[in-house]
Amino acid sequence: MTSPAKSTHRADYENAPAALGVMPKTYPDGWDTGRHSHDRGQLVYAPVGLMELATADGLWLIPPQHALWIPPHTQHAMRARGTVSMQSLYVRADAIPAGFPRKPQTLRVSPFLRELIGRASTIAIAHDEDGHEGRVLSLILGEIDWARDAVELGLMSARDARLSRVCNALLERPGDARSLAEWAREVHVSERTLARLFRQEFGVTFIGWRQQVRVLAALPRLASGEGITAIALELGYETPGAFTHVFRRFMGVPPSKYLRQR
Repeated sequence: MTSPAKSTHRADYENAPAALGVMPKTYPDGWDTGRHSHDRGQLVYAPVGLMELATADGLWLIPPQHALWIPPHTQHAMRARGTVSMQSLYVRADAIPAGFPRKPQTLRVSPFLRELIGRASTIAIAHDEDGHEGRVLSLILGEIDWARDAVELGLMSARDARLSRVCNALLERPGDARSLAEWAREVHVSERTLARLFRQEFGVTFIGWRQQVRVLAALPRLASGEGITAIALELGYETPGAFTHVFRRFMGVPPSKYLRQR
């Protein structure tokens, strides 16, 4: 039996007797859930919109083709970049399969997994776990193969306040073309100091970090059907070819092939 109006209060799912439940909820652009944690594990998926998930150790930009697994008791916050239609699977701790990661991890969402999560989002919180609806929910966990589906879409969080200002500004506007020297003046440090902070905290250069942000920002736009040329120019690339080169380096395939695989 399905519920015509599912609860959008996470406490209802965390306190439910059933081992699994999916909460559908839509967040407006810019919505910030604030830092919180759950006693249950959470698989966060949004078929519409770009989610920014932050923990004490990292930052993930999750486009519609991917989901993020958040283990129990992990402090995190979600910020909506654009309207986000989220479907969150809450998993009681004793129902989490043995092979699931103990740290946040992104995964690819196959068409079948997407349909399973969508169907599960219509199932009432109180349902027959031994019946058809219970089997639908349990199929979700069985469909995840971490060896096959796990991907890395995370960025480490900046601990230095000056570096954090730069990173947050670029996350807001990935196409911002200001140079490292210009950013250094913006946050009142030397160019050398800012370059050192990027290498020290992220293990990459300023250019490398910005390229990764731009690739992640491109994913939901590609999925929505925007042209590669328009995306490339808005993200600060002079030509589509330059964007394609960077995209292939990070994702392993050019944008056109990535979309076909999805």
